[in-house]
Amino acid sequence: MGIDVTGRHARSDERQPMTKLAIVYYSSTGHGTKMAQRLSMAGENAGAEVRLRHIAETRDPSTFANNPAWSANYEATKDEPAATGDDLVWADAVILGSPTRFGATAGPFQAFMDGLGGLWAEGKLANKVYAAYTSSQTLHGGQETTLTALYTSLMHFGGVIVPPGYTDALKFADGNPYGVSHVTGPDNTNELEETTLVALDHLAQRVVWVAGKLEW
Repeated sequence: MGIDVTGRHARSDERQPMTKLAIVYYSSTGHGTKMAQRLSMAGENAGAEVRLRHIAETRDPSTFANNPAWSANYEATKDEPAATGDDLVWADAVILGSPTRFGATAGPFQAFMDGLGGLWAEGKLANKVYAAYTSSQTLHGGQETTLTALYTSLMHFGGVIVPPGYTDALKFADGNPYGVSHVTGPDNTNELEETTLVALDHLAQRVVWVAGKLEW
């Protein structure tokens, strides 16, 4: 016997149909990339088929050449597959990620979202499970407003929003019922802590579990 993400006892031999999970994120200094990679691993461990896609950088690299973390993340991800609307259409469940920018999502992320209008009009973004994560330089530096603003867009999609809530005791450690968040520090050098890593695992597991329960 094991414990599933709803807190109920679950048989270890239960099988769910494979869920298609897309993790679509924008990251400048790399923290969002590491969070996405952890979510991808957790999603696969939960039995999902995962697409990990970064949102392409819109700024010229010369404009952030003096920021080592930003430059390093750009070089590490620039040749990886970039997100398109087709990744959301493909998915049963989507986890979105963006750093905060003045209490909202970053420009490249919002530009990606704004470009989904055609798919939204065709109803191709509806009836999917959605959740999100974010990061900021300081504690409470817009994390909650970024997540709730993002969820407002997903309501327009007709998405099924699945926040982590306090569905596991670990959420009382990371303290974010809206999603998962990380404080990068003023110099963007804070590594992901164990409480954040297990919160990311829980989020991916919960999203995959709920998506597997939905039938349309």
